[in-house]
Amino acid sequence: MKHLKMQATLLIVFFTILSCVNDKKEKIEDVQLTSIKSDTKTTNDNLNISFLLDLSDRISPEVYANETMEFYKRDVAYIKSVSEAFDTHLRTKRVRQMNDHIQVFFDPEPQNSNINKISKDLKYFIDRKTASLELLDEIKNTYSNKPELIYQLAIEDNKYIGSDTWKFFKNKVKDYCVDENYRNILVILTDGYIYHKDTKRKEANKTTYLTANSIKEFRLNRQDWENRIVEMEYGFIPATKDLSNLEILVLGVNPDKNNSYEQEVIVKYWSDWFETMNVKRYVIKSAGLPSNMDKIIKDFILIN
Repeated sequence: MKHLKMQATLLIVFFTILSCVNDKKEKIEDVQLTSIKSDTKTTNDNLNISFLLDLSDRISPEVYANETMEFYKRDVAYIKSVSEAFDTHLRTKRVRQMNDHIQVFFDPEPQNSNINKISKDLKYFIDRKTASLELLDEIKNTYSNKPELIYQLAIEDNKYIGSDTWKFFKNKVKDYCVDENYRNILVILTDGYIYHKDTKRKEANKTTYLTANSIKEFRLNRQDWENRIVEMEYGFIPATKDLSNLEILVLGVNPDKNNSYEQEVIVKYWSDWFETMNVKRYVIKSAGLPSNMDKIIKDFILIN
């Protein structure tokens, strides 16, 4: 009897030691993937972050020169801020919980094959099988350097084919940017205007486009602009339904300075559009300096 009790005791001790070794191994892995202070707010949500880049002539240093900082460089810095938030999110997760995505889209796709290749390089799926410090460092470095190459190539080509944002929402946003069991975030870099020659529709006073000229045409450059929008039912045509599992961050709004109401009109159009499509959460910001936008961007991504 004593012999059986001794065997049982030895088995209990063995499995206890084995359990401690496994726990220690997991903790070591977690520490290796955590390089920030332990009191930093963390979340275990799976992130699915998508960028929609507007490579229209709004990024041209010649057409829209800015002495303080070129608009394409602001875009690059915004992308970096988002990627840094993504990096922080990953480094505060346990390895076994990792299942996160980040990617870049255009609509239409650029004709330059080098731009399309770079966009593929910016697509990452991170899970427990692929997660490593080396991969996280690679993502961080890639998003710090390669987005600017996209803009430089687009500017050198000087073929600004525009951005078909409305059609992207119509045909692609759910397939490309929304996955189940994820916190889906779409970051749109745009000046706030929407126009593409192949997608110009008008239904009553709802349109698929918004330009500085159409704002003048609709007489939304006056003090009573908001009343006119309500009375005349101006706005974007809804492109899809039920985006209740999508959060959207719009960055880079750059209104025509000749109309003091332009930015408010643009924000109203986008806000109403998102509301009609039942977007879960959205924030719309102008093209501020990256140093001022960094906290806003990271707070949006890292909210618990």
